[in-house]
Amino acid sequence: MPSPLLEITNLSHNFGGLAAVSNFSLEVAAGELVGLIGPNGAGKTTIFNLITGLFKVSRGTIRFQGEDITRRPSHRISAAGIARTFQNIRLFKELSVLDNVRLGAFARHGYGLLDAVGRSGKFKEEEERQRQRAYELLARFNLTPYAEMPAWNLPYGEQRRVEMARALISGPKLLLLDEPAAGMNQSEAQDLIRVIREIQKEFSLTIILIEHQMRVVMNLCQWVKVLDFGETIAAGAPKEIHQHPAVLAAYLGKDGALAEES
Repeated sequence: MPSPLLEITNLSHNFGGLAAVSNFSLEVAAGELVGLIGPNGAGKTTIFNLITGLFKVSRGTIRFQGEDITRRPSHRISAAGIARTFQNIRLFKELSVLDNVRLGAFARHGYGLLDAVGRSGKFKEEEERQRQRAYELLARFNLTPYAEMPAWNLPYGEQRRVEMARALISGPKLLLLDEPAAGMNQSEAQDLIRVIREIQKEFSLTIILIEHQMRVVMNLCQWVKVLDFGETIAAGAPKEIHQHPAVLAAYLGKDGALAEES
């Protein structure tokens, strides 16, 4: 069998004396779409922050394409082929939509500091290439009319699309989506399902998805892991998870999210 694209083994992270994530393990094969669910505060976003180098790993290992990336800084992890979106949209709202997307390519620039300072031919060529790529992605997400508009002027749904375009400009192999359907109504969530399916195929992506809307999880994910208080309480196909006693107890004991979104 081929090696997994992403292999996480016994991953743990503490905030002071509090264990945010405990002995979390996950294998994701190339081309898979895996869901990570659980009540608020279960440790899901912390795992994304550990994978992308924003938090330091307390214990455990993270391997990507067979290489240990556990201690790598975030810019090197991005350059290796991992991109993400955030639970709370993180756009540079005073910058244009186009410039927000272009910033996603920072870790993949093919020029050095001297090229940038001297504005060499290599610098100009690379900048133009990234500019054209940004326009292609804006067109892909129906954002071209907003290209020169400050990002803060866009409706919430379009800001989500800008963030996704920014993640894709670096040409990732693994895309981490942190609650992409947050704040969306049923119609918008259904459209998001379509978009994620399309970009997974179009860009040959492997995707890990954090999501509270169970209709999104059920329609997209091939495999789901469930966290509660930083620990894995269940794993399996979406239909199995949806009826798992421990999962129902965890959700119903917190906010009833599973029942409401099913």
